[in-house]
Amino acid sequence: MTHLLERFSAANPLTLKALSLLPSYRVFRDTYTLLQRSQRWSREDLEAYQRAELARLLEHAYEHVPYYRRVFDERSLKPADIHDFTDLRLLPFLTKEIVQNNLEDLRATNFPESAFEYVRTSGSTGAPMGFYYEKGVSRAKEWAFMKAQWDRVGYRFIDKCVVLRGHVVDSARSGVFWKKAMFGRWLIMSSHQMTEENLPAYIRRIRKFAPKYIHAYPSMIVTLARCLRQYRNRPFPSLKAILCGSENLYPWQRELIEEVFGCRVYSWYGNSEQTVLAGECEMSSCYHIFPEYGIVELLGKDDQPVMEPGQMGEVVATSLTNYICPLIRYRTMDIAVLSRRSCTCGRAYPLLEKVEGRLQEFIVTRKGQLVSVTPINYESDAFENIRQFQMYQEEMGELILKIVRKPGYTESDTERLQQELEWQLGDEVRVAICFVDSIPRTRSGKYRYLIQKLPIEVRDLHGGA
Repeated sequence: MTHLLERFSAANPLTLKALSLLPSYRVFRDTYTLLQRSQRWSREDLEAYQRAELARLLEHAYEHVPYYRRVFDERSLKPADIHDFTDLRLLPFLTKEIVQNNLEDLRATNFPESAFEYVRTSGSTGAPMGFYYEKGVSRAKEWAFMKAQWDRVGYRFIDKCVVLRGHVVDSARSGVFWKKAMFGRWLIMSSHQMTEENLPAYIRRIRKFAPKYIHAYPSMIVTLARCLRQYRNRPFPSLKAILCGSENLYPWQRELIEEVFGCRVYSWYGNSEQTVLAGECEMSSCYHIFPEYGIVELLGKDDQPVMEPGQMGEVVATSLTNYICPLIRYRTMDIAVLSRRSCTCGRAYPLLEKVEGRLQEFIVTRKGQLVSVTPINYESDAFENIRQFQMYQEEMGELILKIVRKPGYTESDTERLQQELEWQLGDEVRVAICFVDSIPRTRSGKYRYLIQKLPIEVRDLHGGA
């Protein structure tokens, strides 16, 4: 990382020596150095590392976190009673509701008040949840993991990168829709002003900036891709890869993005709570779970471990990086598919075949079965005359499709849409069309393809109890 510091120091009044002494940089450097080594460890070595880190975390939680002291004592347990990953099941799940109701007792007592950084999840699929990062540490560790992830596509901090991830650069009235950061290497572009009228200006600015990478929400890069295709604009010749995260990447999105931009899409999966992080590699589109980041359980019906490859389950994760507010056996409400394959990249990381998204991103049929929106092809001809769309469900077997029409939309498009969706979703879902003027993004700039108002449980994935 010396070359990185040298380039930063040349662009920054901080001297190389001063930058190297920053606590956040030391955390980043140490974590990144570990990941450079550990990505080549054997599965046995990675599991040994996890067991040691888990033992250290549990001992800390018992000694310094009131909530976990109470959990252990109520079950007559001591940290030493948990010898292996299967023994984690002796501890209860941690849910968002439990975190909210016990937040003060989840704070570690051996940290000074100045070390606590209060953060909130975006709440894009439900109520926001507040918790704590360790100031100057949690974000530095996260960056080290993300840098290790992006190393797989050749990304360097000195590379030019466009960022399309829900930022509000300035007020809409100012007419300022982008700004530079990271010593001019990043072009951060506002999502909320990325309207049909402004898109040509966005494209011109990106082309002038000549980025090697675009770091984006999938929904935002899809908007850009559709504009390029509609006006038959050539792609950006400097572009090497597109880095997608924070929203589920659907197959139709990947296909569209790679077709229009002519480069690989690399996707990763994680959460604001920093309990799980997984990403694709240079050799496959399977999600490689970082074992140094956390311990992941994939649980299905009756909260039993998913054993069969190709089977869906809920991601339950234990963070190994957050001691200031430990999250142990945290129910993410995210659904993923197990893989037992080994990747040809050589990393011995556990794999997820794919991430289906949030549990609330499933449609409920009349019979109570769940249908994922992932396989739906929104690039089919039936969606040709639609500018925006969003699905909404509050009754079993009934789905409302809100659409923003293009000028050429006719009644026959409505019929085609209903036929297409009912064919893809099955006879147990009836689709009604509703016309709207616009479909807003969430406060964090994300786009929700499905607003699910029905209560859904993991056991519903497998046809109920």
